[in-house]
Amino acid sequence: MAAAGAGASGPAAETAAATFRRVYGTLKAELLKDPSFDFNDDAIQWLESMLDYNVLGGKLNRGLAVVESYKILKAASATEPSEEELFLACILGWGIEWLQAYFLVLDDIMDNSQTRRGKPCWFRLPKVGLIAINDGLVLRSQISRIFRRYFRGKSYYVDLLDLFNETTSGQLLDQITTNEGRKDLNKYRRIVEYKTAYYSFYLPVACALLLFGESLDNYVQVKHILVEMGVYFQSQDDYLDCFGEPEIIGKIGSDIEDFKCSWLFVQAIERADEKQKGVLFENYGKSDPACVAKVKDLYNELHLQRVFSEYERESYEKLISAIEAQPNEAVRAVLKSFLHKIYKRSK
Repeated sequence: MAAAGAGASGPAAETAAATFRRVYGTLKAELLKDPSFDFNDDAIQWLESMLDYNVLGGKLNRGLAVVESYKILKAASATEPSEEELFLACILGWGIEWLQAYFLVLDDIMDNSQTRRGKPCWFRLPKVGLIAINDGLVLRSQISRIFRRYFRGKSYYVDLLDLFNETTSGQLLDQITTNEGRKDLNKYRRIVEYKTAYYSFYLPVACALLLFGESLDNYVQVKHILVEMGVYFQSQDDYLDCFGEPEIIGKIGSDIEDFKCSWLFVQAIERADEKQKGVLFENYGKSDPACVAKVKDLYNELHLQRVFSEYERESYEKLISAIEAQPNEAVRAVLKSFLHKIYKRSK
């Protein structure tokens, strides 16, 4: 999945990104020297290599979105964030990047993927293989170690842990619906809400709100908007998996071969006649390039590129309308920064 979020541009963004990356170095060093574990030199070398390969490499927009969102919230109160507050915002952002790495390492194994972020998947490296399963679990456990160190005394510590614990259900749903339930758009939405929308869109803003001292109970509608934005984002991702250029999106699409519950697949089912459905079911989920080509031909026959373009326009209009209805100007700015970052993206 491509990264989402409210990334900035220009020199200021470079400064923010550089600061953010320095915090990664701090966190990594602390984890490698964790006194609770007696790591030998080989273990330290493996962990460092694993972290750099999997946690780094993306655009870091999810993590940077926490920092930017927090800055916007502080600006609304006419105050500048302190150095400590920015440091904590960076840590929360890296928590999301660690979570993303955990998801991708395991997701690539389950999907039997070849590449990720323009390089071989971690488990594809000869020295790694299925050790990557253990590495994924290590990544997830490290989030708890980091948060325990920096947030255990904060009033929002339990809420913070709950936020990160609520993101794993979508991965299970994605796997158990591989051979069943593929005709249900509602099930597709449910998978996407948990697997992508929650941690890519709501989680960064929720982290910023918690750090700002807000109760998430007061922002239920904001959560709904961000989740809806995430559904739109995942639909884009599904579209790009089939129609995007691998050198641009950073991976070779495999949704068709993996029989994924894709937006394109669900749309095809809704629009296909019985003969076309036969072609789809006969060829979907097979790694044979000829079968993949037949599925793509059917998508073109059903004009799904045009269907997606219309869906994208309608989604943008609905989201903008919902955002403008929010009473908090700072929250509106945060939401718009997310939406403008992903609208009509090509990777």
